[in-house]
Amino acid sequence: MSKKLIKSGMIVSSMTLVSRVLGLVRDIVIANLMGAGAAADLFFFANKIPNFLRRLFAEGAFAQAFVPVLTEYEKTQSRDKVKELISAVSGTLGTIITIITILGVVGSSVITALFGFGWFLEWWHDGTEAYKFELASDMLKITFPYLWFITFTALSGAILNTLGKFAVAAFTPVFLNIAIIGSAVYISPQLAQPEIGLAIGVFIGGLVQFLFQIPFLKKEGLLVKPSWQWHHPGVVKIRTLMIPALFGVSVSQINLLLDTFIASFLQTGSISWLYYSDRLLEFPLGLFGIAIATVILPSLSSSHVSKSPEAFAKTLDWGIRSVCFLGVPAMLGLMILAEPMLRVLFMRGEFDIQDVNMSAMSLFAYATGLLSFMLVKVLAPGYYSRQDTKTPVKFGVIAMVSNMLLNIIFAIPFGYVGLAIATSLSATLNAGLLWFGLYKSGVYQGQPQSISVLIRIICSGAVMVAALLYVTPALSMWVELSLFDAILQLVALIIGGALVYLVSNVILGLRLHHFKAS
Repeated sequence: MSKKLIKSGMIVSSMTLVSRVLGLVRDIVIANLMGAGAAADLFFFANKIPNFLRRLFAEGAFAQAFVPVLTEYEKTQSRDKVKELISAVSGTLGTIITIITILGVVGSSVITALFGFGWFLEWWHDGTEAYKFELASDMLKITFPYLWFITFTALSGAILNTLGKFAVAAFTPVFLNIAIIGSAVYISPQLAQPEIGLAIGVFIGGLVQFLFQIPFLKKEGLLVKPSWQWHHPGVVKIRTLMIPALFGVSVSQINLLLDTFIASFLQTGSISWLYYSDRLLEFPLGLFGIAIATVILPSLSSSHVSKSPEAFAKTLDWGIRSVCFLGVPAMLGLMILAEPMLRVLFMRGEFDIQDVNMSAMSLFAYATGLLSFMLVKVLAPGYYSRQDTKTPVKFGVIAMVSNMLLNIIFAIPFGYVGLAIATSLSATLNAGLLWFGLYKSGVYQGQPQSISVLIRIICSGAVMVAALLYVTPALSMWVELSLFDAILQLVALIIGGALVYLVSNVILGLRLHHFKAS
């Protein structure tokens, strides 16, 4: 099992790496085109709303509910029953998403007023920045159909993942990045408002992702005709699991929307600074945290169906140790190298040194919670694979309410940076509650060597931080470097930091056998 998990994890991580690198290229292009001004704020807002709903209806809550049920059908039912389940799910979910998409396009002004309330008030009072509300509403009409495309993309991806075909779903986001980059280069320069060109890129990217997976689904013989079956036993089980999971798995996304709501009242650029820092955070989160969570969910579901609690606990323990091993240096590296990374990646065109400084502060705050974000991704499948959605929902609500209170506490003295601090703290609370719930229920006690592994990881991370602090130049020196020299310097620091971390772990006795699931 260990070799299979590691192989699957490497496949997902490598495909995700391609996607994340292109995602960074996309953000570099956007930063060069629009910087961190009003136009960027508007595009990021119009892109964030359908992406938030995507986490609810597609990759997040839906996948957590669908994969365990599909795994159960694969293990206990005939192939025809599996096809019948897919037909019922695609038809039922598809009808609901079609209605939501139509309502979203027609009611884009209402949605914009709800989540961009500061802009709405400016429009209501006929202020000088009333155009922000109007333009955001128009752009949302273009980006909202992305939800429809990505929901079916996530459905087919979940089916392929359950069959062990992880590469296709992991590679699919590449097409969204290519579409937005292409639109930024070829469409936006032709428009008076370049942000609209980017919104068109989101629409095209969603369509291409949807079309890309269809041949792979057909190859597996699982491309079936959708049918509305609200009372199908599998659909009933999935929606029963999914409804509470809508809250539990999407707490971080709800928190980010709350950040956007509050940021609409803050200075221009706040949404963009939070976006750019969040994008750098998403790189290791997707590369390690989401990749590991993706490959362990089918395995955990299979262990649960097979009534193998020992295999279940070992798989979960492997996921936690692996995410800590990769997440600790990623978290510390982002904190130490926040300014150099932002300078190298984004400081050109409309993105200036002030934007680097402002984004770096929120990136540091977000980075403190990176390991917590990763652990939430890995711990949540420990519940959903057992078809337990109520417990993580309870924890998620607690974390969300805490985030609201922390937003108020920290936003007043620290502005947009306070929003990032609140998000990280609430993620840490959520991860702690998820772990404690698994421990208390006896599902996961942890292997004796796990504490020893974690101590070595932390010590090695501390050595890496000391080394990076010693050799990393001040930001003023980074600004004076040419782009080529800055890239070389940053790459050298990242590789050097990684080597120090790995060598420290080896010296402290950490070996490959510590990361075997059995």
